[in-house]
Amino acid sequence: MKIARVRYEGRVLAARVEGGTVFPVVAEDERHMSDAVRDLIADGRAEEVLSADVPGVPLADVELLSPLAAPQKIVCIGLNYADHIRETGLQTPEVPLAFVKTAHCLTGPQATVRVPRGTTEQLDWEAELAVVIGRTAREVSAENAMSYVFGYTVANDVSARDAQFSDGQWFRGKNFDGFCPLGPWIATASDVPDPQGLAICARVNGRTVQNSSTKEMIFGVAETIAYLSRYMTLYPGDVIATGTPHGVGMGRDPQLWLSDGDVVEVEVEGLGVLHNPIHVTG
Repeated sequence: MKIARVRYEGRVLAARVEGGTVFPVVAEDERHMSDAVRDLIADGRAEEVLSADVPGVPLADVELLSPLAAPQKIVCIGLNYADHIRETGLQTPEVPLAFVKTAHCLTGPQATVRVPRGTTEQLDWEAELAVVIGRTAREVSAENAMSYVFGYTVANDVSARDAQFSDGQWFRGKNFDGFCPLGPWIATASDVPDPQGLAICARVNGRTVQNSSTKEMIFGVAETIAYLSRYMTLYPGDVIATGTPHGVGMGRDPQLWLSDGDVVEVEVEGLGVLHNPIHVTG
């Protein structure tokens, strides 16, 4: 099942997507910062509720939003692709290298990423497979970790490299507003039998800049969940962005940075495409 958050006729709703049709089921209460999809996942009833027989509307008639509005946390894994390690010349981590994006970074799969003028001269893209946790996970084994996965979606870990590497830590450079396009929907785990065999790519203005496979991950989904759950409880709706392959702007020769008017597309096989224009404001 593909599960989305959409804006339709002025309301935000949780919906299922089948081909070119959207079936809106549950309305979200925007006044109280609710997250209908996260809450359905936490209740363990997302697929049941969203299977309801309701009238469908054309996909073209809705605005696709980030499929999650308020996960408790977005954990990102750095330097997790062997081909990315080769292009950067950095040392392969011995354990997953984790950092955090906060929910204010989330934006929709077709939303414009707005960057205040003068805040960065080194704006970069990172195509990523994102994992959505389905039930509370604490100290789980790698052998059992996949049973805690609700589904998968596509992420772009947008990064301001000059801010990222000038601060001595990565928080500011990774956490501008809108620096985590997510979507276009969550494909439930049953639709993705092998997350370690998916093609992943990014395009800038139609030119392919990243083209790889999730088999290049150093730490796979199961190992990453097991590792993180040793140190922190993972809750339903939490997102794990699993790292990016080679081809980021920082790793190119000459380096390539995003600028006003560029369009970034990120695609993961079977999970859909993000299509995000860049707009420098001010």
